Order: sequence, then structure tokens, then C-alpha cells
Amino acid sequence: MKISKYSCLKLFLYFALFEPSIAIAKEADEILGYWLTSQSIVLVEKCNDELCATIEHIFVDEGTDPESILDTNNKDKSQRERSIKGINLISGFKYVGGSKEYRGGKIYDPGRGRVFKSNIYLLDNKNLKVEGCLMRICGDEEWKPLIVTIDSDGSRNAVLKYEEN
Repeated sequence: MKISKYSCLKLFLYFALFEPSIAIAKEADEILGYWLTSQSIVLVEKCNDELCATIEHIFVDEGTDPESILDTNNKDKSQRERSIKGINLISGFKYVGGSKEYRGGKIYDPGRGRVFKSNIYLLDNKNLKVEGCLMRICGDEEWKPLIVTIDSDGSRNAVLKYEEN
């Protein structure tokens, strides 16, 4: 098959114009995906025009059903009978493609049953620093990126996205 000069020019223009946008899209999505926290696996997604972070899995003792872990510390008594699995932890963060920093949102801490002002930062080591703040005093946790695969039987496997040094 012979490729004309016109076809080569079209191909060149395609890569010159669209390949950078593919790289930008990849960078913009670095915050999206599965994250390993100290007690769970969380899925960060774009929900409408905001970020959401849903608890997908809770680490529990063998023989304990993760669905049975309830939001018993919630300040709202009507929420105390719901499972922690499946709840959204963050709110108020507008999704901005390519952003490595989100400020001015809120995070829910199920262990304390409280909502805190929050900031989220994508660090150079590709971890996510998630802060919760109360009266200018902030605590933080680093979440590690995961690759989650779903087998044909519906079971899930998770591995760290980047090797730890």
C-alpha cells in the first residue's frame, strides 16, 4: 500500500494536534482511580463536575462481613445504620483536569463521625496526600495508587500501581 504525501501530512497533523491532548488527558486523570488508605480501598472518580471518593472495600478481621461495619459515629443519627462501604468521603472539590491540588472541599471521617475542611494534593511520588483540617490544625494521610482488576467470577485483585522503594 502506497501512502501519499497528503496522507503523511494528515497523519503528522493528527499526531501533532491530538497526541499532546492524549498526554494531557492522562495527566489530568492521575487523581482518578483506586487508592489504598490505612483502612480501606477508595475509588476517586469524577461525579458530575466534582470529585467523589467512595469506599469500595474495608479491611476487617477474617470472618467479618465488610457490609456489617456501620457508620455508628455519624453525628446524624439517621445515618448510623448505613454501611460505611459505599459512602462518599469527600465533597466540594470541583474537578479540574490536570490539577494536582484541590483545596476548599470537605472530607468525612467515619471513625470520628465528623466532617472536616479538606485539601488534596497529588505528590511527586504519585501518592495522594489527603488533609483534614479543624481550626487551622491539619492532619493528613497518604493514599497509595492501586491497580484493581476484576476476574470473570467477579472477585477483585488489587496491587500497588508503583513499586515501593
